[in-house]
Amino acid sequence: MIRKFQRQDLEAAVKIWLAANKEAHDFIDPCYWEGYKDAVKEMFLQAEIYVFETEDMMEEIFDETGGILGFIGLDKDYVEGIFVRGDVRSQSIGKQLLDFVKQKRKRLELNVYVKNKRAVQFYEREGFCIQREGKDAETGEKEYCMLWIK
Repeated sequence: MIRKFQRQDLEAAVKIWLAANKEAHDFIDPCYWEGYKDAVKEMFLQAEIYVFETEDMMEEIFDETGGILGFIGLDKDYVEGIFVRGDVRSQSIGKQLLDFVKQKRKRLELNVYVKNKRAVQFYEREGFCIQREGKDAETGEKEYCMLWIK
């Protein structure tokens, strides 16, 4: 089930965000992500976020993140990120979250690290096109700006 983020989801979302960033971006020092944890908490409270929640109470699924398996964050038409728990990745949760927001928007834009090949392939498969290549000012990593239009 996909629903709007609520304040009580904050700690679970931050855990998922941190773990997903460390796993997907192993080319960036993990301390970088740790350093943003508090700022991200504040941003989450202001952002438009939708969470994917399971109603399955099986212990192996319902862990310290509760029933939240992933989420997508938006700033208007910009996708800040899609984050899915590592143990349930590649089970179409990210796709379902993206499809959900595609129904709400006519266009979506995002940036993705070039080295995050799995994410680049995912977004291309979902209809996003690379518009340009740039460099993340904070990490120095190359990134693609990608666009989807309905």
